[in-house]
Amino acid sequence: MFQLIKRHSSLNKLVVLGIILGISFGIVFPEIALQQKLIGSAFVSLLKMLVVPLVFASIFAAVSGLGTLEQLKDIGLKTIVLYLITTALSVLLAIIMMNIFSIGEVVSAEGLSYDKASDLDEFSGSAMVLSFIPTNIFQALATGDLMKVIVFGVLLGIATLYMDKKEHTILLNFSTALSNAMLKIAEWVIKLTPIGVFSLISFVVAEQGIDVIIGLWKYMLVVVIVLLIHGLITLPFILAALTKINPYKYLKDIKEVPLMAFSTASSAATLPVSMKVIQEKGGVRKESAAFVLPLGATVSMDGTAAYLTVAVMYIANLSGVVLGLGDQLLLGITVVALSVGVAALPSASLVMMVVILHEIGLSVEYLALIVAVDRILDMARTSLNVTSDMVVTKAVDMLSNRT
Repeated sequence: MFQLIKRHSSLNKLVVLGIILGISFGIVFPEIALQQKLIGSAFVSLLKMLVVPLVFASIFAAVSGLGTLEQLKDIGLKTIVLYLITTALSVLLAIIMMNIFSIGEVVSAEGLSYDKASDLDEFSGSAMVLSFIPTNIFQALATGDLMKVIVFGVLLGIATLYMDKKEHTILLNFSTALSNAMLKIAEWVIKLTPIGVFSLISFVVAEQGIDVIIGLWKYMLVVVIVLLIHGLITLPFILAALTKINPYKYLKDIKEVPLMAFSTASSAATLPVSMKVIQEKGGVRKESAAFVLPLGATVSMDGTAAYLTVAVMYIANLSGVVLGLGDQLLLGITVVALSVGVAALPSASLVMMVVILHEIGLSVEYLALIVAVDRILDMARTSLNVTSDMVVTKAVDMLSNRT
């Protein structure tokens, strides 16, 4: 029977089946679903195990292999500009949709409490800048601080461009071999995806409960609509305009990546899968994937930015605060700026939310109303985050290749 299923079902179909069965299992058998979290946690841990060595080796090999600083400047500039454009468009779409639907009836903040926000240090620009610089690279590697790992990898890669050719070749070959080894392990882990997805989805459904979801269905619906429009219309339009390829064929080829991101709710955990799929099925050169994808996993937050915009405007409606055109423009600029700058800080999404609420004078306590469904929406927005990464990487690869 198993051989029959294996013969007639692709991995993608099994992943979708795992999601469907996971949702059903979490609803029908919530007690059992809560107890089997170990399976999903082990699956995510296996993926995260690969992230730091893969990011470091890939970034270093990509920069060192470019050959000149001019090429690094070219691909780096294209990457940052495209990530900013896609994030800005996602925020603009969220603002437009919230003006159309205008959900959220006035609710008093009295009695509400969101204690976790009080544990955060006050946001400052200097702390943000320093968070990019690794004072101890071994500590950054051990703790999985990707932004610091990326900065060190880029600097080390640039340094090799000024080294003796023999030494340069030795380091480049080593990093390339290490990256290939990590991708081979990722290939093994990917085969466990249907089981891991089933475990993760069923746990989330059992933990959150259907009642909470029903109570906030309008809010969740708007968030999902914004994410779907950006993922299925905006991003494909950008890809088609820049590369002249069929964007939907490309998205179909790499569809297992957003599915993986949806189940793990982690861009970093999805990175090993993204790196492998985009090269083998997306037709992207290894040099482009190795540079653009790790950077996107930390600074590209289309889904998160859109979600935060909807959430803040929803909270404004709950508190009875009317955001004018100027306020909405300020909100959009703040979200885009923070989506890049706060990426290196712990609890990035929470930091962004608290900073934005303080910026426009809204009570942080209202977070207590929407945090119940945050885990489910986190899965959806992470899926869009990595979809944006895949689109930008393909665009940068083709634009750089054309140049």
